[in-house]
Amino acid sequence: MEEIDELMNFGLRRRRRGSGGKKGRRKGSRKKLNPVVSAKIAQATVHYASKEYNEAIPLLHDVVRLAPNIADGYHLLGLVYDSLHDRKKAFNFHMIAAFFTRKDASLWKKLVAWSIEMGDVALVKHCLSKAIIADPDDVGLKFDGALLYFNAGEFLKAAELYEQILRLTPENVQARITAAKMYRKCGRTEKGIQILEDYVNADNQKSNLSVIELLINLYMSNNAHNKALQQIDKWHDALDSEKLPFHLEAKATICRAHLGDMGHAEVFLHHVPLDATKETIDAVAEVADSFFEMGKYDYALKFYFKVEFLTGNPDGDLYKKIAQCYMSLKERSKAVPFFYKALNKMEENVEIRLTLASILLEEGKEDETITLLSPSDSNEKNSQPKSWWLDGQVKIQLAKVYHSKGMLESFVNTIYSSVRDTLIIESINQKLRPMKKLSKHVLIERAKLLAEQEPDSVFHGFRPLASSAELLKASRAKKLLEKRAALKEQKRAAAIASGLEWHTDESDEEPQRREKQEPPLPGFLRKQENHQLLVDLCKALASLHRYWEALEIINKTLKVAHDDIFSSQRKEELRSLGAEIAYGTTDPKHGFDYVKYIVQQHPYSNAAWNCYYKVVSRLEDRYSKHNKFVRYMRNLRNDCIPPIIISGHQFNSISQHQAATADYLEAYKLQPDNPLINLCVGTSLINLALGFRLKNKHHCILQGFAFLYKYLHLCDSSQEALYNIARAYHHVGLVTLAASYYEKVLAMHVKDEPVPRLPYEKPPSDQQDPKSNYCDLRREAAYNLHLIYKKSGAVDLARQILKDYCTV
Repeated sequence: MEEIDELMNFGLRRRRRGSGGKKGRRKGSRKKLNPVVSAKIAQATVHYASKEYNEAIPLLHDVVRLAPNIADGYHLLGLVYDSLHDRKKAFNFHMIAAFFTRKDASLWKKLVAWSIEMGDVALVKHCLSKAIIADPDDVGLKFDGALLYFNAGEFLKAAELYEQILRLTPENVQARITAAKMYRKCGRTEKGIQILEDYVNADNQKSNLSVIELLINLYMSNNAHNKALQQIDKWHDALDSEKLPFHLEAKATICRAHLGDMGHAEVFLHHVPLDATKETIDAVAEVADSFFEMGKYDYALKFYFKVEFLTGNPDGDLYKKIAQCYMSLKERSKAVPFFYKALNKMEENVEIRLTLASILLEEGKEDETITLLSPSDSNEKNSQPKSWWLDGQVKIQLAKVYHSKGMLESFVNTIYSSVRDTLIIESINQKLRPMKKLSKHVLIERAKLLAEQEPDSVFHGFRPLASSAELLKASRAKKLLEKRAALKEQKRAAAIASGLEWHTDESDEEPQRREKQEPPLPGFLRKQENHQLLVDLCKALASLHRYWEALEIINKTLKVAHDDIFSSQRKEELRSLGAEIAYGTTDPKHGFDYVKYIVQQHPYSNAAWNCYYKVVSRLEDRYSKHNKFVRYMRNLRNDCIPPIIISGHQFNSISQHQAATADYLEAYKLQPDNPLINLCVGTSLINLALGFRLKNKHHCILQGFAFLYKYLHLCDSSQEALYNIARAYHHVGLVTLAASYYEKVLAMHVKDEPVPRLPYEKPPSDQQDPKSNYCDLRREAAYNLHLIYKKSGAVDLARQILKDYCTV
């Protein structure tokens, strides 16, 4: 019967005016239907009422063909297909009928219900808007539209619909409250306040407490505490009782505090009932939080302690707030017990633990801090991926405490693995470049917003319920997908036309792209205070003789750290440390790059070249990188002497004395008065003269001694220079002259001096071998002289020399 009534009433709009005298211009009469069409509609209606649907459908098809602009045939077809449980066809025919009778609100409402069942949000939005236009007085439709916009995040549109509802039903409190909340959500608090004020200030309205509370909250959130207090007083005056509700009294206390009246806070605190309910406790906590935000920490403490008393067993957040109040009042020692209470309630809270650790460190309680930041044995066994002791900041803080106490091994064990993993992950993340084009997967996800309707659906192109930016992205994605598909089809056609076998190009089906990983210490390198921790870690590893691990940290840090992250001074410090570690490792090849960098930065520094040569001297004779670098430096800086001398040393070490002499003489041209160069030239010429291929050996020996005597003169006949002259005479077999110079060495006494060391090398301790500071050459001279005496047959004299100078 309902369907028959719907059919009989179809096309008849509800009359808004009374049935009395008509106003306005006379409407034209409705065009009469073709008698054939009318007869077919009547016959189809009879079949429909008799449930003879198969007989009604052909008749209605004829109606649509004969009168395609008449809604009756489409509507009746929709009813028939609905009775046959074919909802899609029924919906399509009802939609056509609705377009011909746009003012038929009942039909649009039916379509709204069906589109909701179909789950098509865009279609729901379209039908709902048409239904609202057809029946603007239907409040239920506006509620449905507002809810639709709210679920889609369109709070402003939802608020506007709620405001339209208020124009129809001003007494609707719920719509008014919801409209104000929607305006607050979209940042238009003033508009929400105006809507509530209109209701409160109306003389014919009795104010609702919910409206009053929301208006007070909006005033307070808008920093209009004076207006909020006025509203509370106005409500109080309208009450029959003399006492305000407790939660409103709490808000009045907050407003008075913002206006500078703190005296009412004490009064309110005394009025707090002992048998408090949850609402009462929440009100007191709200006052305490407001005082905390205002900076009234002494008052906040009083209210927090009242909440603690009323609750009996408060949560950890309350103890945390009490501790923060004491911290703000500069009473840090009083904050400690409350931080501990908060930790008992919230053991996984890292922020509380770190704050407490900083307080303990300020008080010098390092052992207690270590206990606080270290997990117990039971906790460590039951470790979870997000346990508090695995947090990066906790590890950094604990490592700093260990380092300050000099516990290097504990310091390294705490932080090394996290730092290493962080550097590795950061290095991998830097290699992940942003994609030049969006992947097909991303495009498909975006284009889903514009997904086509079912193929058998007549209606398409309804605007989805989304923002303009999202719709623009979806449209671009759809066009790009179509463009890629067309290009792919062109390639396929070209391949087939060329007689080639076509294989689908799977390159557009991008493999799953690796996402950036989260390191154990997020943002570690970007914090300046952590850079010193990195240096301390490398030094600690070197002190523990874990050279490879230290070099690994240095290598990865220099690889990852860019100039905007790591200062050049820090990088220089790390490279210098790498050079130091390289000398202590069994294979100094890993530190060669560091000493090479130091030399490149300071090419004329003897200390830098000494550091370089200390490392190079432990390498194999023909280390290609070293030879290439020395040649490069010589070509780059012709006036730089150290690489020339090092090259000569390298030739001497492999008995290529002629090449060594050439290098030494090149250095001599640059600095003829350098004692070291004269010594090197002299000894190299003597070594060259002792070879087998040289013809003028005596002339070469005389040249060598000429350079050695110049060296002696430049050194002011020092003990070392005399010893080198004696050693040269001894080497060529002139033992008489050698003996005379050895005796001159024995006649001189030189004070012991420390062995020269590089800046980073530690001075020797008292427990070390005293020979490390030995500089007097009399013992060496005496031994060589005893060899000469012994060979010449003066055994007693040789024995006496040993007894005088070489006996301990």
